[in-house]
Amino acid sequence: MEVLGLVEKAMNIRAFYHKVLAGNVANVETPHYKEKDIDFNRALETNMRKVEDIQVGEKEDYNGLNSTDGNTVNMEDQVTKLTENNLYFNSLTKIMTKKFAVMRYIITEGKGG
Repeated sequence: MEVLGLVEKAMNIRAFYHKVLAGNVANVETPHYKEKDIDFNRALETNMRKVEDIQVGEKEDYNGLNSTDGNTVNMEDQVTKLTENNLYFNSLTKIMTKKFAVMRYIITEGKGG
């Protein structure tokens, strides 16, 4: 797979993961809501066809952080994951931008001669 295609897939998965994490944050006070998560590396390896194929599962290991109403969302953990996901997404954006800058240079300046 070419680099641009792989970066595009990774960005789509990061954007999807952001929606999953934002859903957790939105439901932080919903009784019995179970935190959702994805395994990014597994999603990238096994679901390269479409972002819709990514498996979202409830997190099994809560380390005793369940609230009394059964909600398992840890707000600090979600904010950390959102920040980390944003950093990865921005890195992928920079890779894509550099790739397009190289292509632009080749088209406009690399005319040969």
